[in-house]
Amino acid sequence: MLTMIRAIVRPEKADKVLAALMEAGFPAVTKYAVAGRGKQRGIKIGDVTYDEIPKVMLLSVINSADKDFFVETVMNSARSSGKGAFGDGKIFVSEVEESYTISSGVKETQYASEGVPA
Repeated sequence: MLTMIRAIVRPEKADKVLAALMEAGFPAVTKYAVAGRGKQRGIKIGDVTYDEIPKVMLLSVINSADKDFFVETVMNSARSSGKGAFGDGKIFVSEVEESYTISSGVKETQYASEGVPA
């Protein structure tokens, strides 16, 4: 079974998270520049409220058996301090029903541990 993980992190932490994932054996990641707000509803600086805060979304599809290790790797590398802080991000986990490689048309059922299609 395959699992998709979407991690939304601070832009300044994205490279650290990507390096940690690479070192952990997960090189296949898609990176998006995104903007939004969480429970804190943006940031107010003086009289100005910034509703949309820049973030980076990292998306990866992995074997379901690797989910906990992957999530732990992201959390440990994305936290802004030992305890973490508001705005550090969010991780979303969902099952992937099917996956296909466009060039070959092959339906993927699992990924190799290094993140390359089996």
